[in-house]
Amino acid sequence: MIRLSVFLALFCALAPAQILRVSPGGRHLQHSDGRPFLYLGDTAWELFHRLNREEADLYLRNRAAKGFTVIQAVALAERDGLTVPNPYGHLPLVDRDPARPVEGYFEHVDYIVNRAAELGLTVGMLPTWGSYWTTGNKNAVFTAENARFFGRFLGARYKEKPIIWILGGDQNIRTPAERAIIDAMAEGLAEGDGGRHLKTFHPRGPGMSSLQLRDAKWLDFHMSQTSHGARDHDTGLYIEHDRALNPPKPTLDGEPRYEMIPVGFYFANYSRLERMDDFDARTAAYWAMLAGAAGHTYGHNSVWQMWKPGLPSAINADIPWMQAIDHPGAFQMGHLRRLLESRPWQTLIPDQSIIRSGPATGPATVRAARAADGRFAFIYTPRGEQFTLDRGIIKAERVKEIWWDPRYGVAHHIHTGDNQAFQTYTPPTSGRGQDWLLILEDEAAKFPLPVP
Repeated sequence: MIRLSVFLALFCALAPAQILRVSPGGRHLQHSDGRPFLYLGDTAWELFHRLNREEADLYLRNRAAKGFTVIQAVALAERDGLTVPNPYGHLPLVDRDPARPVEGYFEHVDYIVNRAAELGLTVGMLPTWGSYWTTGNKNAVFTAENARFFGRFLGARYKEKPIIWILGGDQNIRTPAERAIIDAMAEGLAEGDGGRHLKTFHPRGPGMSSLQLRDAKWLDFHMSQTSHGARDHDTGLYIEHDRALNPPKPTLDGEPRYEMIPVGFYFANYSRLERMDDFDARTAAYWAMLAGAAGHTYGHNSVWQMWKPGLPSAINADIPWMQAIDHPGAFQMGHLRRLLESRPWQTLIPDQSIIRSGPATGPATVRAARAADGRFAFIYTPRGEQFTLDRGIIKAERVKEIWWDPRYGVAHHIHTGDNQAFQTYTPPTSGRGQDWLLILEDEAAKFPLPVP
C-alpha cells in the first residue's frame, strides 16, 4: 500500500498548479477557484545558485513549516551568478549568452521549483538580477532581443509550475534601452507560458514599481522595496501611495528591512554593529498589511545570500543560513499569517479615521484597518502606545476585544461589551519591541481565537 505522504507528494506533482490571479476588485491575489492568496514571501535570492539539493530541501521544508507561501529566488543570481558554478559545476549560460542557457543548471532549478510545489510553495522567480540588464554595467549581458528569448525559454519551461514572475532585480529603469529590455523580457515570458502567470517588478530600494512602470500593461501588481536604510521607516506609506492609483492593483513590499542586516549599510560611516532585529521585521510587516497590502515579504541578511563559512559575504553576514532560518522574525511571519487567515483578511480596508487619538506619525504610528462589512477591525500599535478608538465602526450590538501579541502569536480576550461611544486602550506593555494589535469584532460573528 502506498503511504499517504507518498500519495500526496505524487498528487501534488501530477496535479495542475492552481493559477494565481488578481482579484476582481484589484486589491489582493487569489487562486483560480476564487480563494484568496496571501503572499507571504521570503527572500532567498541565491537559492538556485548556492544550495545543493539537500540544502534546498532543508530550506524549503523550513519555510513551508513556518507558513511562508512564496519563495523569491533569482535564476541568474547576483553573487557571481554568471562566473561561479552551482554546486554541481554548472554555470547558467554558455559564454554569458542569455540565448544559450545551460541545461544542467536549469535542471537544478527545475528540482527546486518542483520541490517547492510539492510543499505548497509558489516560487517568485526573478529571471535575472538587475546588474545583468543595466546598460553601462560591466556585467551586463542583455539586449532586447536576447531578453525576449530568455523570457520565452523560462516561460515555456515553467508554464505548468506555481510561479510568479518578478522582473527587475534590485535595479531601476533609467533609460529607454533598459525599458526595452524589461518589456521584451516580460513579453517573452508571456509568449512562453501563454500569459499564465502573474508578473511584477522588484525595484531598487527605496523604490516603487508604480513610479517606473505604471503604464506597463504586463505589470499585474505593484511591488515596492522599502529597503534597509533606517529603523522605524513606515512601510505603510508605500502601500498608501499605490492604493491611491487607478486602475487599482494589488501592492506589496517585496524587500523591507532584513533581520540582522546592518542598519543603513549603504550610507557612509554606517555601524556594522547596529543591526535590524525581529522587531524591525515585524513592524515593516504589520504597518504594510494594515495599510492595505496584498501580502508581505520577509528577509534575513544571511538567508538571502545563503551565506555559510567559506563563502564571501555581500553585506556582513556572520551567521550561517542554516541557523538564521530559525531566527525569531521568520516564526513571527507565520504568526501574522495565522492572524490574518483567522478572519476574512482580504476584506480589510485601511481606515485611520477609526483612531480618534494616538500617535499618527513617527516610530509609534498607530495603523488601523476594518472589514468592509464592519464585522471586525485590526489596530496595530508598534510601541504599545495608548490610543482611543471610535467603537462604532464595528456593526454589532456587542463588541469583543482581544489583544494579539505579534511576538509569540498569542491572543488574549480582554472584554466584551455594548457597542457605544469611544474607548481608550492601553496595551499590556510599551516601549521598543513591545508591539500589540487590538482586534475589535462582532461577538455574534463567533470568529475563533487565532491560536497556535
